[in-house]
Amino acid sequence: MRLLLVEDDKKIASFILKGLKEAGFAVDHALDGKDGLHLALHEPYDAAIVDLMLPNIDGLTLIDNMRKNNVNTPVLILSAKRTVDDRVKGLQTGSDDYLTKPFAFAELLARVQALIRRASGITESTSLTVGDLSMSLITREVTRDGRKIDLQPREFSLLEYLMRNHGRIVSKTMIMEHVWDYNFDPQTNVIEARISKLRDKIDRKFSKKMINTVRGVGYVLKESS
Repeated sequence: MRLLLVEDDKKIASFILKGLKEAGFAVDHALDGKDGLHLALHEPYDAAIVDLMLPNIDGLTLIDNMRKNNVNTPVLILSAKRTVDDRVKGLQTGSDDYLTKPFAFAELLARVQALIRRASGITESTSLTVGDLSMSLITREVTRDGRKIDLQPREFSLLEYLMRNHGRIVSKTMIMEHVWDYNFDPQTNVIEARISKLRDKIDRKFSKKMINTVRGVGYVLKESS
């Protein structure tokens, strides 16, 4: 999953970036509202985390411009402003959630995951299941036919994207946009390498293969093949 973080406090941003990347997210970071708005309008994101007090363009104006341009990316406001009026104003502008500073990273992560689930139409479930393959979005445990599968954070994020789109072909470009950040070099073969490693863990010990290559198009995760 790919996130946008718009935060001008470098210490806070570093803390959030480290935690989100360790959790397997690809994260683009903007230090001011102008750059954040540009990214929000031109890049695909599964969710955005936006501070209110930003240089050039404040957070509320940024979110308002996103909505006026029909960008429906779920937005979590991150702010030191604590009053009810501040929270109401943020939600009325078009944000989806509001978290005040200081905060526990575990809560921020849980809120971001909840926003993504809601945007994906998965309101209550905290897990994904395709055939005999299951993934817990809370414990981050993956099993197939009851056998536990250990995945690296990027592998987990890649599998999550495939499972959310199971039965649909996803191109390398789509994977790049949702699993890697915008600094990723599309000329490398890292996607093929990651798919190969993931396939080795998911399919190698099973007669029915789930991760399929559609030559010249991309990849598709199916219940069996």
